Order: sequence, then structure tokens, then C-alpha cells
Amino acid sequence: MNGLTFDVAHLLAGGLVLISFMLLYQDRLYALLNVYAVHALVLSLSVAWQAYIQDAPHLYVTAAIALVFKAIVIPVALHRIIRRLGIHRDIETVVGIGPTMLAGMGLVALSMVVMLRVTPEADPLAREDLAFALSVLLLGLLVMVTRRNAVGQVVGFMSLENGLVLAATGAKGMPLVVEISVAFSIVIAFIVIGIFLFRIRERFDTVDIGALDSFRGERR
Repeated sequence: MNGLTFDVAHLLAGGLVLISFMLLYQDRLYALLNVYAVHALVLSLSVAWQAYIQDAPHLYVTAAIALVFKAIVIPVALHRIIRRLGIHRDIETVVGIGPTMLAGMGLVALSMVVMLRVTPEADPLAREDLAFALSVLLLGLLVMVTRRNAVGQVVGFMSLENGLVLAATGAKGMPLVVEISVAFSIVIAFIVIGIFLFRIRERFDTVDIGALDSFRGERR
């Protein structure tokens, strides 16, 4: 049973890292949102498996939150925002896909080396899940900094937050009150992001960060 427990936990956590690379590779908004939905789905499965391993029923609430809000509600709502605003569907990147993927591999290697060395006394399953979680977090940050489109940066931020949830559940779970507050924070942040994108589109007729920088330069 221990072998199966480790294998399934590593499969799901490693799957999140792989899907994070898929996020890095996407150059279309709809494809990016679809991949993020899969990312959130795998996160919910990973959290549910941790709930089973740790015998922590409150983690099933976290898994349900990830499934409903992150895998379904948020991607569907962002699809509608893109259609409503008529946002350009291509994603412009700061650097090419090749260098970005190489940087991602470097971040994953760094995560593994750092986390496995600083937690030598921790439970083997927890320390390896934390290494995967740090990889997901750093890859989400990389998605944010390499995308010029505001929606792409929002998706990068949400994938980064998925890494934080994976780390918290791998480290023997989070208190239920924290999970509920995180869920409400996500909903509130999403509402603010939606209003923010509408206002940008209304004022500047674009959500491209480079175009906004150019506009700021012209005003000077």
C-alpha cells in the first residue's frame, strides 16, 4: 500500500509540473485557459488523494473548491470575458518558447535540489511533494513574467497559487478556515480582475502590456 500511495501521489504532483510546462508552451488564449482547467483538475485529484492518505476529511473540501471554482467556474468565466471584450486571441511572449522552456527546466531542477537538501529529515512523501509544489510555483511565476497579455498573466498567477495549495496539502494539510478564506479570496480576486479587464479594454482598447507601456510613454 505504501508503494501505491507514493506512486499515485508522485504521479499527480508530477502531472501538475508537466501541465505547468504545457501552460508555458501555449500561444493561444483559449488553449491556455483549457490547459489551466486541466491543471486545476489534477490539483483537485492530488488534494483528494492527500486527504485519503492523511485521513483528513477537511482536505476533501479543498479538493471540491479546486474542482468547482478553479477547474470549471473561473475558466468558463474567462472564456466569456475574452469573447465579450473581443480580446486578441494570440498571446505575445517576452521571449521565445524555446528559451522559456529551457528556463522552466532549470527552475524545476533548482526546485528539486533546493527542497530535497533543506528537508532531509522530513517525511519522504511530504518532501518530494514540496519539491514538486515549488516547481509548480516557480513555473507559474515564469508564465506571469513571460506573457505580455494581461489574461495570460492572470492564468500564471492562478497556476502559481495552485502550487501553494499543493505545498500546503502535502505538508499535512491546512486548517479548514484557511481553505474557506482562500476560496473567498479567489472569488473576490476574480471579480476584481474581471472589472479590471473591462476597464482596460474600455479605456485603452487593448489588454497588451506593451501597448499600455507605449501609451504611458506618449502621455509623458
